[in-house]
Amino acid sequence: MSVTFHIPGPLQVFTDGKRAINLEVSPATLGEALDALFMVYPGIRDRILTEQGAVREHINVFIDKEDSRYVGGLAARLSDPSEIVIVPAVSGGG
Repeated sequence: MSVTFHIPGPLQVFTDGKRAINLEVSPATLGEALDALFMVYPGIRDRILTEQGAVREHINVFIDKEDSRYVGGLAARLSDPSEIVIVPAVSGGG
């Protein structure tokens, strides 16, 4: 199985400038896939997860175009292959 992570610009500093990361791993869930990502790039963990291990409120994680919050969160099942897109929330305006 392979998992491809798409990393937004502001977080690429924690992935050696990579915007796409392909990991040849066999995670069953989003949580396991993120753990595999954090093994390779540990600095990104605190930008995605809280100290309690939950996805930060201002971070959106999509699994194959589905918002992970609505398909099981960190327990969401992954397909083979899977694409995981990490998107920081944007707010503001005037």
